[in-house]
Amino acid sequence: MSPTGSPYVPAGVIPAVLMPFKDDLSIDEGAYKRHLADLAGVPGVTALTINGHAAEVHALSFEEQQRALDLTMDAVGDRTRVICGVYTESTQQAQRLARMARDGGASCLLAFPPNVLMFRGEDRPELFVDYYRALGEATDLPIVLFQFPKWTGLQLSLKTLVSVCEAVPTLVAIKDLCSEPALHEKNIRTLHALPRPVSVLTTHSSWLMGSLAMGARGIISGAGSVIADLQSALFQAYQDGDKARCEAVGARVYAAVQAFYDQPYIDWQARMKAALVSLGRLPAAHVRPPLKAIDDPQRLAHWLDQAGLTPETVYRNADA
Repeated sequence: MSPTGSPYVPAGVIPAVLMPFKDDLSIDEGAYKRHLADLAGVPGVTALTINGHAAEVHALSFEEQQRALDLTMDAVGDRTRVICGVYTESTQQAQRLARMARDGGASCLLAFPPNVLMFRGEDRPELFVDYYRALGEATDLPIVLFQFPKWTGLQLSLKTLVSVCEAVPTLVAIKDLCSEPALHEKNIRTLHALPRPVSVLTTHSSWLMGSLAMGARGIISGAGSVIADLQSALFQAYQDGDKARCEAVGARVYAAVQAFYDQPYIDWQARMKAALVSLGRLPAAHVRPPLKAIDDPQRLAHWLDQAGLTPETVYRNADA
């Protein structure tokens, strides 16, 4: 809860942090804490998201996720809000993760739908409603629902999304990755107009300028693990109505996105880690299998150059 007693509602720029690994693929705790400190120190960053896709949560045990939260609170818990991912196939395990996040000091949950629901779960929308309701009953932490693209099989229809929002009073926001501009705008207009408004946060990095122009109230994105300062500058430029600055910063964001999210898309965590190695912010770019390291450093270097990212400017170039 906020000092006024109202639930915390995430807004602004919220990087989803990476998880560094050592050569033996164990967690590199020192590198992780330095990464957290880098991001928490970027002006305009309002919170950090841990144990999400960027952190390769699919490959982290419960104990490792708990350790990640402990390390996060130790490194930056007195400086910024922490949003903790809930990623699991089981409703009971989701409730356990939620209680772990609450007990560990997190301010909010980022709730992924169980992957098992990709098998036409939307044909039974009550499954999504029941899942998020059970998660909301586990703790009083505010919840951000992760909305996926339709091709994943995990996208909630707008009708189901509204039903979940109405059924779960602690659901305060969605992280929208619907991947359709028209639907994204409809989500924003509909959820912001509910009797109990639910904020829409964007993760549409490939068209971030358009998403912010539609009224998204913040950004939760793995790209923020490298370009948090550019995201902050772009978000603030929109708040200020500074069109020229939006275009200038947006061009740099666009270049960074080409570095991270080109085909094959599955390599995006590996690319971000490789970028931070080249920029002197991580000691190694290891990812856990089945993911693999990238083998195209020249292409990555080209786009980082286009984005104006160097060891001297990374995390500090918002005013360039």
